[in-house]
Amino acid sequence: MGTGSTRSTGSAGSTGRTRVCAVADDALGDHDATGVAAAIAAGEVSAHEVVDAAVRRIRSVEPDLGATVLTTYADAYARAEEIDRATTAGRDRGHGPFVGVPTVLKDNVDLAGVPTQHGSAAFTAAPARASEPVVRQLLETGLVVLAKSTLPEYGFNASTESAHGATRNPWQLDHTPGGSSGGSAALVASGALPLAHGNDGGGSIRIPAACCGLVGLKTTRGREAAGLAAKGLPVDIVGNGVLTRTVRDTAAWVAWLDGRQRDATLPDVGLVEGPGPRRRIGLVLDAPASDPTEAETRATVERTADLLESLGHEVVEVDPPVDEDFREHFLTYWAMLAWGVQHAGRVVTGRRFDARATEQLTTTLAAEMGRRWRCLPGTLLALRRSAAVYAEAFAGVDAILSPTLAHPAPPLGFLGPDQPAAQQLERLTQWATFTPANNASGGPGISLPLGATTTGLPIGVHLSAAHGDERTLLELAYELEAERPFRRIQDA
Repeated sequence: MGTGSTRSTGSAGSTGRTRVCAVADDALGDHDATGVAAAIAAGEVSAHEVVDAAVRRIRSVEPDLGATVLTTYADAYARAEEIDRATTAGRDRGHGPFVGVPTVLKDNVDLAGVPTQHGSAAFTAAPARASEPVVRQLLETGLVVLAKSTLPEYGFNASTESAHGATRNPWQLDHTPGGSSGGSAALVASGALPLAHGNDGGGSIRIPAACCGLVGLKTTRGREAAGLAAKGLPVDIVGNGVLTRTVRDTAAWVAWLDGRQRDATLPDVGLVEGPGPRRRIGLVLDAPASDPTEAETRATVERTADLLESLGHEVVEVDPPVDEDFREHFLTYWAMLAWGVQHAGRVVTGRRFDARATEQLTTTLAAEMGRRWRCLPGTLLALRRSAAVYAEAFAGVDAILSPTLAHPAPPLGFLGPDQPAAQQLERLTQWATFTPANNASGGPGISLPLGATTTGLPIGVHLSAAHGDERTLLELAYELEAERPFRRIQDA
């Protein structure tokens, strides 16, 4: 196991480039994960060749992106060779949808034998004793892990930057890739990998998907195996999943989860392969208790609504699927999580922990909890009731269309550790204001790359559906992808 490069700061990557693309004429080509797996299964390329291509691509962009924490290349090559030997001998090599496909894991989940640091210098790096359940589920799909990817400390920020460096957006290297799954998103968007792991406790899959021009789905609560990060939480807000460049890759992941749900009451989704029936879709352009949505973002959502109407769907304006005071309740809950890490880090994680090494946003949130303790019982009650409020919002519509974020990806530093603490927190809650409703309620949500700014930064559009109804989201996503093909960085 080797270590990844140190993350850099400044206005451009270490090579002086302003945009990076890893796509090359190699075994990965420009295939998505489904295409790579099919090529390996057909014997057109070997798993070893694919892994080698991915390693070369990561090495080519890492000096600019700063997206990896550590690498596991030796283990990845060994796993690829196992797959190739099984293929040659006609033995079972696994039945998952992504056998031999290279990926990375966000560095807040445990992979056996590899340290997990949660993006923080407060943890003493020590190898995990075992892979946690959601990692085992990802590995069962056939994915081959090449590295751990970056995140902001504990995933509290929506920008992957810290006092130790920043991860960069491959579309514009002086902008954030979002967060907290920013390292994974940057690698997939650059073309270094076809698919990467992320998790989402307030938008942390969907936010970087919007910033980097990717597909990012937060599943219904209980759809996938439990992550350790959600263990013992009074309200489980965290979902694990993948960041992809195509809807079919995301659909393949969701279909794989059929019969493997943590919540056995959830219906199977099945393999969604195209558009579905005409739907009634609610439209939300502004979040409650927040600044108005930025003009280019608003226009992208409005154009998407017009497109859906032209395709035969009915679009109607609706209220957001949250109460007016939801933002404050979610901030209180977020502050409670930070306080828990700050004051009980070792107990919570089972690892050596030095609270003095935590960063500004964590300490700011923890201090905020000190002013909100009396509000906590009401907050927990409100968040538990949010599932009912969310369900009521879908009584008359099949999906709700909104922005993913209030404005496009900001420049690095906008949410960085050099900002005054109060301003950093205010900017964060104003920007990432649409996505948390799905986390609190447990409902599914997906971000799709359906627009761009005049300077070329991706703009994400968000769709939410009722609890358990990922099928509707994927059917709409397929249709929108076909009508408005997603931009790829190699074509820009």
